[in-house]
Amino acid sequence: MVYAGVSLTSNFGKSKSQITAQDAAKQLKKLYSDISVTTETPVKGQIDLNPVDVAASLPDISKFPITVNSTTDQFVEIFSSTEKSGTGVDGWLTEVATEFNKANIVVNGKPASVKIRNIASGTAADYIKSGKYVPDAFTPSNELWGEMVKAGGVKTQLVSKRLAGNVPGIVIAKAKYDALVGKYGAVNVKTVTDAIANNEFAMGYTDPFASSTGLNFLVTALSTFDSTNLLSDKAVQGFEKFQSNVPFIASTTIQMRDAAKSGALDGFVLEYQTYVNTADLKTGFVFTPFGVRHDSPLYALGDLPQSKSEILAKFSEFATQDKYQKAAQQKGFNGLEEYKSELAAVDGSLLSSAQKVWKEKKDGSKPIAAVFVTDVSGSMAGAPINRLKESLIKGQKYLGKNNSIGLVSYSSGVTIKLPIGKYDTSQQSMFVGAVNSLQASGGTATFDAIIVALKMLQDEVAANPGVKPIIFVLSDGETNEGHSLNDIKGLVETYKIPIYTVGYNANIKALQSISSINEAASINADTDDVVYKLGNLFNVQM
Repeated sequence: MVYAGVSLTSNFGKSKSQITAQDAAKQLKKLYSDISVTTETPVKGQIDLNPVDVAASLPDISKFPITVNSTTDQFVEIFSSTEKSGTGVDGWLTEVATEFNKANIVVNGKPASVKIRNIASGTAADYIKSGKYVPDAFTPSNELWGEMVKAGGVKTQLVSKRLAGNVPGIVIAKAKYDALVGKYGAVNVKTVTDAIANNEFAMGYTDPFASSTGLNFLVTALSTFDSTNLLSDKAVQGFEKFQSNVPFIASTTIQMRDAAKSGALDGFVLEYQTYVNTADLKTGFVFTPFGVRHDSPLYALGDLPQSKSEILAKFSEFATQDKYQKAAQQKGFNGLEEYKSELAAVDGSLLSSAQKVWKEKKDGSKPIAAVFVTDVSGSMAGAPINRLKESLIKGQKYLGKNNSIGLVSYSSGVTIKLPIGKYDTSQQSMFVGAVNSLQASGGTATFDAIIVALKMLQDEVAANPGVKPIIFVLSDGETNEGHSLNDIKGLVETYKIPIYTVGYNANIKALQSISSINEAASINADTDDVVYKLGNLFNVQM
């Protein structure tokens, strides 16, 4: 998963009766007329013009579990990507490290061991580059993150180019794959980007700021437009045209996969190790590899003492023994060995620049219009409302300036705190003022507030047909007044507006049921890491 605590439920089932656009407009008007809506005069607040402080937003490192603890006083701590340091089919490195710690390895006459922390590659890179927490070593999914850490000024030394083999790929529905072969003669990133640019193929991919496969796809796609310079005008213009026809950028792999299973996508990106371990994908989908291999390189970080360097060398030798490589193969690694990386090594500073291009161009010519729906009922009093306000104030720095935003609050009634407007400095100031004025009391009419947000967005789409509407609901998930989910479900389906939900000490299932309608993500944002999670979500969707 891209970051801890994000989940998406399987589709709960679409409404049996389809609602036409005309009927939807009538229904929305009727539902809206039943609601007590107040519009406040926006008040400006003090905005913080300083850039995003990644280190300050990162949660305590204890949020990310230690899956193998050290067993000796002399040890190294390793950040490991999640596909190999978890459990079950994702627990290969966990099992190797456990065996290593039992093997009585001695360095400088003293017993040695390793500690493995399970953390996604992009998140790990944020900790390391920001200096918030730097372990002794790092084994991301691919070498791109190692290059980015190096470019960030952190001393890195490659201990092993490969611990276990893996390959990223585009997973395509069989019928669509056959159609692409029929038209283009073959399926690769070039033909896929051409098909997307021609609006013949609906594909999703994951956040290139956090996902190894997403970052790999971004640089591979840029290279198809100009292989000599990823950031040339030709490459950027080609990417922008391609991106304008990409319907879906996912915050998580699960979110993206479920969107594909629902029929919303023809294809999506995924690692081969996950693909071969997912039975329902192997039957109806075809895997096409692309980009840089994901061979889990191992890097030493900083100025390590000789003893720690030797432990890492011994651990690398231990993990690459035939016994453990066969174990890796049983868990889906070391497949597609014939595939060679299509890209040469990419400099880390170039990767950071590519991410910035993505942030600027990811919406193509279709800016976002978003309404933030904030729960200010009595159950949000205290820590939840304070964290909600903090996370919105800090998270708004990730919002793209070409987008438009509005803010609604709700308890028993609904208040339009900020009408939708272009996110310029003035709107940003009024957004901060609106957030700062939030106070918790009263009942909880969640779906009334969503209806108001829908009405605001439909009015915005009517005035600016090119915008893409999104709703963010920030709540504890409880609803005890007003309309129900069943009252609005068909309406949300018809308008196809994704509703991202963020839960503060919340009834997560209730929020997931809202997000699942149009394959949006639901974040369980507890009091420690909500700022970082929300920043990631806004970075992808806004």
